[in-house]
Amino acid sequence: MKPADASVALFALATLLPVPLFALGLAFGGVWAASGLIYMTVLIATFDHLSARAQPGGPSAPEFPAADPLLMVLSACHLVLFPAAVWVLATAEGLSLLAKALLFGGIGLWFGQVVNPCAHELIHRGNRWLFRLGAVLYSTLLFGHHTSAHRLVHHRFAASAQDPNSARGGEGFYRFAVRAWAGSFREGLKAENKRYTKGLHPYLGYFGIAAACLSLGYVLAGWVGVALWAGLAFHAQTQLLLADYVQHYGLFRSLGPDGRLEPFSDRHSWNAPHRFSAHMMLNAPRHSDHHALPAQPYPALRLPAPTEAPALPHSLPVCCVAALVPPLWRRMMHPRLADWRRKIAGAAP
Repeated sequence: MKPADASVALFALATLLPVPLFALGLAFGGVWAASGLIYMTVLIATFDHLSARAQPGGPSAPEFPAADPLLMVLSACHLVLFPAAVWVLATAEGLSLLAKALLFGGIGLWFGQVVNPCAHELIHRGNRWLFRLGAVLYSTLLFGHHTSAHRLVHHRFAASAQDPNSARGGEGFYRFAVRAWAGSFREGLKAENKRYTKGLHPYLGYFGIAAACLSLGYVLAGWVGVALWAGLAFHAQTQLLLADYVQHYGLFRSLGPDGRLEPFSDRHSWNAPHRFSAHMMLNAPRHSDHHALPAQPYPALRLPAPTEAPALPHSLPVCCVAALVPPLWRRMMHPRLADWRRKIAGAAP
């Protein structure tokens, strides 16, 4: 096996392993109902804790031919699992309420922590069919506008007040989530309106797919199916917003004398060196390098040195959990943010 193939195989293992666990849980309930959720939480955190941290730098393999096929496999799993989960959770009489709650929690985490990075990778691909697949995935999560806002707004204005998805220092997650959702919808629409010339407006496409998904939920299980589809989508959207909140928290670019933002650099994103969650999230915790090279395939993303970019105190999923408790988040992050700002100020010429 070539090094590149081995690298993608690790991503495949980490991302796809929960899928059969969810399938067994939906089919048989019992202990299987908890297995996927345990994998997404306890096991991932344990593997991260026990494994050696990744070192700065990245893989030497120049090409990863299996990277995009894995994204397509993950997409297919998502497109089958979503309606299947809605149907079973709404209609299965053999599953207890506890089993359904465990499955809802685990599957929603997989949508947010695996499918979201998958869709994110796809919308950065130059191939129009892969890009459209990414837009479809986001639209099934009722978050299609992220396709536009992420590429046209976030990558241009990240770590500035002009980006609704960059969290300010001291801003709690819940206030941020409302501002970011509405702001990204509005700014993404403005950006698409400036580009729109003919054909189907992207936002109409997002709305159409979202409406079709909710209609499918109704066909599968009536209004309960609609509520479950919306609930799973909301669960996944929360994971996406948590990742945005954590990865740029309190980091801002300065304005030059001409009023322009300084160039984006590694120091404007928080990164994490934890191996297993990075494989599960398709290297999303290597966020600085993604901003530097948005089209770079996920296996090739590099981890910046601690002197070049701030590092999260824990893995990205653990930090996202901490962000749900604002006092805990502030106690954990504000000393590190202050230290980083002092380091940057001391390094300035």
